[in-house]
Amino acid sequence: MISLKAKKRDNKKVDGGNIPAILYGPGVENLMIQVDRKEFEKAYEVVEETLMTLEVDGKQFSVLVYDTQQDPITLDFIHVDFYQPNLKEEVETEIELELVGEAPAVKNLGGTLITNIKELKIRALPKDIPNAIKIDVSNLNTFEDYILVKDIKVAENVKVMDDPEEVVVQVTQPENVDAELAKPIEGVVVEPEIKAEEEKKEGEAEAGEESNK
Repeated sequence: MISLKAKKRDNKKVDGGNIPAILYGPGVENLMIQVDRKEFEKAYEVVEETLMTLEVDGKQFSVLVYDTQQDPITLDFIHVDFYQPNLKEEVETEIELELVGEAPAVKNLGGTLITNIKELKIRALPKDIPNAIKIDVSNLNTFEDYILVKDIKVAENVKVMDDPEEVVVQVTQPENVDAELAKPIEGVVVEPEIKAEEEKKEGEAEAGEESNK
């Protein structure tokens, strides 16, 4: 389990290079804390929606990163909420899906891999929440092959909350650009200028014929 150190802070006062944060949850008195920016960013890349250990002045808490606030311009973290859940109660969260392998329908047939779902909603005890869920796409051999939610393998103690029949990943056929360009363009309208010029020439020809009679 990823571990991160924090220390208490007085109201809004924060040491340089640190991010203000708060720790709360069932059985935990709200604590105003601060964490090192670089260390938090490094840990957040790994855990994000999963349980981590937060050490405050030598005391350890099993927490989730419940919420974050970022600067709208720099996107730097400016505040973090750490939540210690009841470790005996299941929680719902969304876990990122990670595609592994190479789809033969893409490599051999020139298709395009389409991901319809990027995160999977699950329900589990905090300690059982996975960091990521991997999906092997190496069995997508044709354009008729696809992976449904019910095909995704997760641990027995993890419940998937999404529709089991929903398509997660599939490969679509490549577009035939040459064939599209070769199709005749229907409903072509003669430009007024061209049509007027043609009518003028026809009129002059008729006038010439009349004068020659």
